[in-house]
Amino acid sequence: MVKIHEVEDEHFTDVKPGANFTDDADDDDYTDTDSEISDEEEADEDLEESLFDRIVALKDMIPLKQRTYFSNGISRSYRWISRGLSFSGQSLWIVTTSVMVLGVPYAVALQGDQQMAEMEKEYNMQQFTTESLTPGAQSILADGVHPEK
Repeated sequence: MVKIHEVEDEHFTDVKPGANFTDDADDDDYTDTDSEISDEEEADEDLEESLFDRIVALKDMIPLKQRTYFSNGISRSYRWISRGLSFSGQSLWIVTTSVMVLGVPYAVALQGDQQMAEMEKEYNMQQFTTESLTPGAQSILADGVHPEK
């Protein structure tokens, strides 16, 4: 069996009575730690991981049962979304082709009827104009009397 024994530093155990902790003499014991910190930062830069590596590492942290549940949920969602998009695409295709097959001939026929109605209107307007300019011409032709005789 391993026993852990704490070893205390002599510097901290030998406290002088009445010693001022802000003495400049104690500052000589401390070293500049910037070099140690910068070495650790450089080591961290060398070990940069990508997002994919971090996600793969999560595999060890998440239990198998939860991973399976999560994976099944994502798969189920993907299937529902893909089926929904497929159905909506097929529905859009049916509606579009139905409009083209039924709507375009109807629109052409409706336009033809409108043209015929306009032509009849123009013909009636011409007859009305002719009658208003020569009011007696119709009655002469109706009586059978010819003005040349």
